[in-house]
Amino acid sequence: MPLSRRGFLTAGAAAAAAPALTSAPARALTTHPFGRYGSPARRLTPGTLYVDPYGRGDFTTVQAAVTAATGSGRTLVIAPGRYRETVAVDAGRTEMTWIGASENPRDVVIVYDNAAGTPKPGGGTHGTTGSATTTVQADGFTARWVTFANDWLRADHPETSGTQAVALKAQGDRSAFLHCRFLGHQDTLYADSMALGVLARQYYAHCYVEGDVDFVFGRATAVYEHCHFRTLNRTDLAAAPYGFVFAPSTVAAEPRGYLVTRSRVSSGAPDAFYKLGRPWVPSSDPTARPMLTVRDTRLGPGIDAAAPYTDMSAAHPWQDQRFAEYRNTGPGAAVIVPENRPQLTAAQAASATRTAWLGDWTPWEEC
Repeated sequence: MPLSRRGFLTAGAAAAAAPALTSAPARALTTHPFGRYGSPARRLTPGTLYVDPYGRGDFTTVQAAVTAATGSGRTLVIAPGRYRETVAVDAGRTEMTWIGASENPRDVVIVYDNAAGTPKPGGGTHGTTGSATTTVQADGFTARWVTFANDWLRADHPETSGTQAVALKAQGDRSAFLHCRFLGHQDTLYADSMALGVLARQYYAHCYVEGDVDFVFGRATAVYEHCHFRTLNRTDLAAAPYGFVFAPSTVAAEPRGYLVTRSRVSSGAPDAFYKLGRPWVPSSDPTARPMLTVRDTRLGPGIDAAAPYTDMSAAHPWQDQRFAEYRNTGPGAAVIVPENRPQLTAAQAASATRTAWLGDWTPWEEC
């Protein structure tokens, strides 16, 4: 029987609650929880802080370490564990780096279970932004080998209509996520910016992202390279579509939105039950012109090849947006109805690169 969402997270994290299911790297860190990244007694740098849920570091929670890491250029080394908390990195904590000490993202899991419709203390609900398990507003943020998760489940809350439940909301410029996982259902990864007209370049490499409805969304200028996107099965719906992988909300003046390259999309759902994308034109920016380019990527049978795109609103048809593909492969990439699959020319594709998207910032050199 497949593990439930919470069972999967427990199995993937190196928490004492499930020691028999921890991975080999986590076991190797039993006596040295920070691996090759030093310790409070032997810090990598004076600005390095250590997080361990069992008290062997400077702090037992990630948020406590973030709060203590004032200024710029601080590093958090995070020991294996399942950190059930919400975390916020404000704009003043620039150039921060998080390192999962075992170098296996399954071992370091930051997870919580707020949804948009979850009541807040004092009244009201969290809303989509407030549902995020982790929010990063600072420029120059880098995370390696960390899982960001939201384990809120629709089945547990049939009374809740606000089912958006964000695992990570990233808003800063030069935000890099390397070898990370993003787990959730609706609105898993919110790749956004701090405000309209503010550039937020983001780079995701060798990452795993899963969900169902619009589970990669927002207005960032983002590159997803060598990433694996997986669409989840659903038992609450009887017919397609089950959901949508990408929902960019690129501002009209920004020439670049989401670029997906050398990646793959797989599915746990029936064939053709998912759309590759739909444009999000939010009420806060009614002139948005979402942009999505998917190239050199394998699209599995879960993607509806005949109609891979659809509208979020009839007032903003996807055909009026900036959606395009180039040299994709797999059954979900078959060009069955040509007008439903805009393709870049070779000349256009030559400009659809990570360098064009990110400019003089080269985070792939750190992979």
